[in-house]
Amino acid sequence: MFNISTFLDTCMMRDPQKTALIHPGSDRFYSYADLYEMSGSLAAGLSEMGLSPGDRVVIYLDSSPEYIISYFAIWRAGMVAVPTNIVYQSEELAYTIGDSGAKALISSVSSKGVTSAMHDLCSCLLHSIEVGGEGVTSFESLVTTHAPRRPVPCGPMDVCQIQYTSGTTGRPKGAMLTHSGWMAALQANGEALELVTSDTYLGIYPMAHVGISWGISVLRAGGTYVIMERYHPDEYIRLTKKYQITILAGMPPVIHALTETPPGTEKSFSTVRRIISGGGPMHSPTWKKFYERFHIPVINAYGLSETIVLGTGTVIRPDDYPTADEYNSVGKPIGYSEVKIVDIADPARELPIQTAGEIALRGPAVATGYWNQPEATREVFLEDGWFLTGDIGFIDSRGMLVITDRKKDMIIMSGWKVYPTEVENVLIRHPKIADIAIFGCPDEEKSEIPAAAVVLRDGQDTLTLEELTTWCRERLAGYKIPRKLVLMEQLPRVGGWKLLRRELRELSC
Repeated sequence: MFNISTFLDTCMMRDPQKTALIHPGSDRFYSYADLYEMSGSLAAGLSEMGLSPGDRVVIYLDSSPEYIISYFAIWRAGMVAVPTNIVYQSEELAYTIGDSGAKALISSVSSKGVTSAMHDLCSCLLHSIEVGGEGVTSFESLVTTHAPRRPVPCGPMDVCQIQYTSGTTGRPKGAMLTHSGWMAALQANGEALELVTSDTYLGIYPMAHVGISWGISVLRAGGTYVIMERYHPDEYIRLTKKYQITILAGMPPVIHALTETPPGTEKSFSTVRRIISGGGPMHSPTWKKFYERFHIPVINAYGLSETIVLGTGTVIRPDDYPTADEYNSVGKPIGYSEVKIVDIADPARELPIQTAGEIALRGPAVATGYWNQPEATREVFLEDGWFLTGDIGFIDSRGMLVITDRKKDMIIMSGWKVYPTEVENVLIRHPKIADIAIFGCPDEEKSEIPAAAVVLRDGQDTLTLEELTTWCRERLAGYKIPRKLVLMEQLPRVGGWKLLRRELRELSC
């Protein structure tokens, strides 16, 4: 049997009263017995509502114990979790529900402003379960009224999650992740962090992101997961000290911010033995400054949603530090991962060391393809198991992977991935805009920020960043909103059509 949730049974039997989850925002603590019983009861409730193994269930919640419980319940019932971010607006949520064909939605009463129209917009949606709701659809009722059910037996390649990740076309793609893929990811994470039962992890990644794999890996090891709903530097430091955190989630902007904290902050981090970083490049000065001050190893991971991050990817570990003094690389493969560099024009041709090309990954955690998108699947998921990442890089003489560029025009801001075409498709509808291009500008703190180059319609004299922001707030998640506006008479294009984003960056950043 393959069901990713079975480790919960093992942890519960080993130490049922051990604290599994801490939610400082509500001052709630959950034991492994609590997590087992609540997720098992919700799994039974989902089945009694008429849902079957393989049915998709969308989670639309803030990072919370309820999000984790929902994950495990869906998996235990043999169903497919479709995580979404609470910052999604109605249009984004409706697309995810409709495209996945989800039959149920788990949301919060506080999000009714977004979710109230979902049944009308998505004919596939049959059930809504509300955290803080009342009656038979109450989350609280479902996690307490049913006898916990055991995990449904699944095949190793059965899909357990559809992880939506936008592509360069702007249309989100659902990467199909499997039970065996998740198992491989948990093993790789445990190896990278050397996880033990005494570990306490402070998570800052949104639970809709596959970065949640770090928190679930800590639970797999029998440790404790402290849930931080919103990252704030002062709260991050306070919680680290209060709960004697041993494993920290971090991103380049977070690590940069720590280097700027007042003297004495180091004392709050005396229990920390590892920081896991991802979501963007780690610049050498930042890494060196942090390590020299705090003496905490930074585990820099490379992977994608399609690979459950480090499930099939590379990592820099302390053993690599002597040969990674410049921190230009993202390390070597971990677990059962394979990496190679291929010709961009001919992926069948592998390139030699020190030669830049497209990075390809292969391993057990690679998605089986994109949901309902066979053409997009064929483009990047090759028949021999290799996945084309869209990132450009090379392997150096020491076997270290170095990322030099992105084939995709994706912008990474504080770990958030912003896809230019998606934002452009929204902004082009603005009544003042005739042409639009979104590009990334370097930012010391956030790594990159999205910027907008705009050509105004005839008769329009000006457009302010405030106007642009107001328009975006009603249609896009906050992290996708441009932080900079550049007005232009025309956009740089090849032959009048192919946009030159690199030139925009050179001219405007």
